[in-house]
Amino acid sequence: MKILIQNGRVMDPATGRDERADIAIAAGRIIAIGNVAPDFHANRTINASGCVVAPGLVDLAVRLREPGQEHAAMLESEMAAAVAGGVTSLVCPPDTDPVLDEPGLVDMLKFRAEKLHQARVFPLGALTRGLKGEELTEMAELTESGCIGFGQAEVPIVNVQVLQRALQYAATFGYTVWLRPQDFWLGKGVAASGPLATRMGLAGIPVMAETIALHTLFELLRSVHGKGSEARVHLCRISSAAGLALVRQAKAEGLPVSCDVSVHNLHLTDVDIGYYDSRLRLQPPVRQQRDRDALRAGLADGSIDALVSDHNPVESDAKVLPFAEAEPGATGVELLLGLACKWAQQDGLGLMQALTVLTTGPQAVLGNSLGTLQHSVGQLTVGGQADLCIFDPNASWRVEPAALRSQGKHTPFGGHEMPVRVRATLVAGQVAHELSPAAALA
Repeated sequence: MKILIQNGRVMDPATGRDERADIAIAAGRIIAIGNVAPDFHANRTINASGCVVAPGLVDLAVRLREPGQEHAAMLESEMAAAVAGGVTSLVCPPDTDPVLDEPGLVDMLKFRAEKLHQARVFPLGALTRGLKGEELTEMAELTESGCIGFGQAEVPIVNVQVLQRALQYAATFGYTVWLRPQDFWLGKGVAASGPLATRMGLAGIPVMAETIALHTLFELLRSVHGKGSEARVHLCRISSAAGLALVRQAKAEGLPVSCDVSVHNLHLTDVDIGYYDSRLRLQPPVRQQRDRDALRAGLADGSIDALVSDHNPVESDAKVLPFAEAEPGATGVELLLGLACKWAQQDGLGLMQALTVLTTGPQAVLGNSLGTLQHSVGQLTVGGQADLCIFDPNASWRVEPAALRSQGKHTPFGGHEMPVRVRATLVAGQVAHELSPAAALA
């Protein structure tokens, strides 16, 4: 299949490219960016006039709910949601049912995903068996099956010695450990600690639940750092100003650390909970305005490496409950690009900055774990895989939860106006999503 994308504004943060150029695609790869050969005869031509042609977006936090949780979402619906949002590569955590702690389960997930010919799926293997925090998994076997790192999803490791051994093992083989920093005992609340949680009678999660976990983790990292091997740690969904300050210190010290922030913590505060709105029942919780502002600044200055959707579809029966009893989570992968651009617009940043935290930022986090795809994911490279997102930077749309492709319909951004709209998404040179003319005019 040969595709010619014409008249688009090609933007690629990896190279700083920002120019009007045509892109030629053949056999799933980009064969030319500008200066397309006159003898290139396309099977299909896509007119991208007025649109930006960017690398396919990379989302580091997308729950697909398979295997075992099909009542909440199906692989088909969540993959369709991803490409509708311009996401061509995604990382899924290991807290499925059963947990991704066996190579056969990883093989099955990747096989199912590849059959759909939509977004690329990069699974995280469980760091400990059953995510119980007691016995390490066979990381080498899981890596051979396609895992790009190892994590605990939302389950903290209580036994610090187990965490130390995990980091030592990961350092020996160059694996990346993905952890959400939250103390097990202090993190049992349902909302951010503060005056609002107190007035509403909601059990609070203090900032020190995050900072204590970070202090512990950084001390363990120091014990294995600089000894001929490296344990890389990616911190999932930093939520506080104090936590971000510790991450900055660790990076300045030279510790091999990266981090991300969710769209929810980037845009929302605890005040948005309103009258016990269970759509705001999230993990980590949205915090006070000073935390949100610090996270926005950290994303802008590069202290935070990537923006993630924290996509977590929840079935209606588990969400339409009293706030404290509702299952945490929200759908978000279709909103990722719009919310990134809204942040950039509100903070006086350019479109290139919004794309950076969705492409080169997360690509750098994944790094060598991508193998042969390292120079294709999150960037436009002649000879690389043709993963592209084509969007209209001047369009806007209203979030109607019922119209989302995800099986999960609960989002705190329902009814919000989103800037930019994805027109088409290509994965490996195939059109995985295309907005219908009627929808484009809506």
